[in-house]
Amino acid sequence: MDLVPLTDIGSGLGLGSHELIALVGGGGKTMLLHALGEVLEGRRILTTTTKMGCDEHGGLPILLDPTDGDLVAVDGPTMAWKGVSGMKALGVSPEDCDRWFGLVDHVVVEADGARDRPFKAPAAFEPVVPRTTTVMLSAIGADALGRVILDQCHRPMRVAALASCRPGERLTPDRAATVLLHAEGALRAMPVQSRFAVVITKVEASNEALAADLISELHERNPDLMVVPVGFESAA
Repeated sequence: MDLVPLTDIGSGLGLGSHELIALVGGGGKTMLLHALGEVLEGRRILTTTTKMGCDEHGGLPILLDPTDGDLVAVDGPTMAWKGVSGMKALGVSPEDCDRWFGLVDHVVVEADGARDRPFKAPAAFEPVVPRTTTVMLSAIGADALGRVILDQCHRPMRVAALASCRPGERLTPDRAATVLLHAEGALRAMPVQSRFAVVITKVEASNEALAADLISELHERNPDLMVVPVGFESAA
């Protein structure tokens, strides 16, 4: 399997010069957030519509509850949060992201939470995706494949229901593909104009065959779907 280096993630996803990218799903979203902040060009805002750790800024400048003037003055990648409470950074509204998209070159937003689990299915109130999103990326950690759903997945009952199995069963590539392409799974809340891609993170020798099977399952059901596998070391 040819893994895409994080330094090539922009070209691997076919990103343009003006994108609002929403990251949903499981393992690797924060890693992807920072990788995209590095490879995209121009003024780019990294943010969340949920919550993230205050220590997950990646050394970037931080704007708290920024004004439009603050955003226009951005130079390079910048983290923007609504505020901070304890050890948590508070997310902004999806409407803020929509407005910011008219002021900067790129907005990359972590629009979902997974409690550090490699795979998930969304609840009725998730994900929190901005209306003007141009690309929605659903992340799945390859370390979830072949493992027991109840042990490895966030909202395991929801994953099992969408995959038509029991939560004590294993997340096969077939079941993962079903959830990823389900209208109430990874595709939930995707704006009609948005492109969709799957990013498989944490691919290593022990799970490479399962990741390859997942790619085959996804392409069998949707030959045009963009699926980008990235390696274990890159996703750490």
